Amino acid sequence: MALTLISFATNFMLLLSLLVIASATDGGYVPKPDLHKPKLDEEKLLSTKIAIQGLVYCKSGSKLTPLEGAVTRITCEAVDEYGFETTPFTFLSDTSDAEGFFFATLCPSEVANNSKLKQECKVFLELSPSETCNVPTDINKGITGSDLLPNSYRFLNHKKMKLYTVGPFYFTT
Repeated sequence: MALTLISFATNFMLLLSLLVIASATDGGYVPKPDLHKPKLDEEKLLSTKIAIQGLVYCKSGSKLTPLEGAVTRITCEAVDEYGFETTPFTFLSDTSDAEGFFFATLCPSEVANNSKLKQECKVFLELSPSETCNVPTDINKGITGSDLLPNSYRFLNHKKMKLYTVGPFYFTT
């Protein structure tokens, strides 16, 4: 009987010491927590200069008139250096010309705080110079934002840029 108690006590102490050793390690059989930063999907990051072009019109009844001096807003999703989403990056186009044509460019190096732009960008109507034709419409998503679709650009080799075309957009009276 004494031998059984000594054997039990020895086995108990051995088991207890193994538990202490196992708890002092990095978790043993327990999976390690996933603490690495998220991988950036490089294909979804903007790596070259982009350009956006389109037309803005004043729509009064059935009459369309090119709107000179209109401005559009481009907003792109961005991620920080660790791959986490940050505040979207927004910039304005140049004013449209006498034909209603607007043009905007963005180079990834223009983005502040080491953020990287994702290809998820939208173009919105921002400003009409007209006092009478200044109500934006959602035709071609002028209010909700026209998406710059990943495969909807032409690559201009001589300028090394992706050229997107949106719209036309319309203000109304």
